[in-house]
Amino acid sequence: MNPTRTNNRSSRARSRTADSGRGGSRFNSTAPTRSAAPARSGGSGRSGGHGRRPAAVQGEFALPVTVTPALPAVEAFADLDMPAQLLAALTAQGVSVPFPIQGATLPNTLAGRDALGRGRTGSGKTLAFGLALLARTAGQRAEPRQPLALVLVPTRELAQQVTDALAPYARSVRLRMATVVGGMSIGRQAQALRGGAEVVVATPGRLKDLIDRGDCRLDQVAITVLDEADQMADMGFMPQVTELLDQVRPEGQRMLFSATLDRNVDRLVRRYLSDPVVHSVDPSAGAVTTMEHHVLHVHGADKNRTTTEIAARDGRVIMFLDTKRAVDKLTDHLLASGVRAAALHGGKAQSQRTRTLTQFKTGHVTVLVATNVAARGIHVDNLDLVVNVDPPTDHKDYLHRGGRTARAGESGSVVTLVTPNQRRDMTRLMTAAGIVPQTTQVRSGEEALGRITGAQAPSGIPVTITAPVVARRERSRSASSRGRRSPASAARRVTVHQSSFDAAA
Repeated sequence: MNPTRTNNRSSRARSRTADSGRGGSRFNSTAPTRSAAPARSGGSGRSGGHGRRPAAVQGEFALPVTVTPALPAVEAFADLDMPAQLLAALTAQGVSVPFPIQGATLPNTLAGRDALGRGRTGSGKTLAFGLALLARTAGQRAEPRQPLALVLVPTRELAQQVTDALAPYARSVRLRMATVVGGMSIGRQAQALRGGAEVVVATPGRLKDLIDRGDCRLDQVAITVLDEADQMADMGFMPQVTELLDQVRPEGQRMLFSATLDRNVDRLVRRYLSDPVVHSVDPSAGAVTTMEHHVLHVHGADKNRTTTEIAARDGRVIMFLDTKRAVDKLTDHLLASGVRAAALHGGKAQSQRTRTLTQFKTGHVTVLVATNVAARGIHVDNLDLVVNVDPPTDHKDYLHRGGRTARAGESGSVVTLVTPNQRRDMTRLMTAAGIVPQTTQVRSGEEALGRITGAQAPSGIPVTITAPVVARRERSRSASSRGRRSPASAARRVTVHQSSFDAAA
């Protein structure tokens, strides 16, 4: 398919803005106030903007008015103008009926239009942009260091998830993918780009590093996707994102997908999207009928014991805290109490993070204790409980943490532990999120806590989490063959992943 744009992009305003960082709190402590969000920058409206925008939802900007009517949604992938190989790959993966965001946007993005899509995590955004990107890139071959399509994401975990989700479809149309994120050798990343990759999935900081080294150019990129753009803005990546977008082909196609659309994302929409087709799957609250929201009022002195009993439940749970130190402290406490827990945060090496996620997904670890690094881009089947040990300080963080459960029609619960001095802030946060939670006063050992979360007393027998036997054997074989890796083996290591910006929790 021809990647040439069907709509005119006569001019774009190019400017760069910086966003403030984020704050956090500690386990069993009062959360400090988040710094105020930066004010909207001035300047004229987006070129190509027409008409009056509808009123904005609280905390979000008004969606742009689409000038060119959108093509009608489809109810089956077979109704789309896609290569036969992609349709066959969808069938092989057992995918036949598109999610709403896919059915609504794909007819338009396959035709080359820009897209602005809002949908909660688990709504199918990855295939919504991925199938269009692959279909329109199929049949082309990238020159060394010059990718043809780019997907920008905020975190390493989300980059890997996007790569894993798109890999079978990319193979079906003979497109090469490279994943460029923090935590792995930059030399191997450069080697993969030198070998030629049509599609690059990247975090902004590491991609900028490779460009600065001369290992990558973006002037041939005809299709650019920003996935979870709001988190990139929140993490302070806006300067890198705009600098990268200024380097891709100005007439190329841009797609922006996110679970929330706040004022920071508005800057990107006005500057880089031209007459986009707009689709919003969910209300800004991300309300899900299969998800229950519980606020548990706890006493500060009892919070640690309550948290431990919830962690000792039968079944897996993700527990969110605000700082790396708090995560490590709680993980050590749970292990000493007999709970199979593991920590996940930006201070861990990429190999550790990957191993921890694998252990959690397989059940080798039953409690994942994490900072917001795990709030997006991690999909775990049949996860029915998320616990905010430290209440989030922003309603978007709440929605994305909760998005780890009740995915794709499954049911789940989001539980937030709230001490007396946090109640007022939590009420405001829930109002901003558009959620009316069930509020319960609980204490450790009580029936109500067990009924809501499955909490039970831990064994009290300390446990140690070791690498699975298979992993140890593979590591041993790797050590024995170090220094004599075959060329074929080296070539297989094309999923390449660091920049100081990408190490944020």
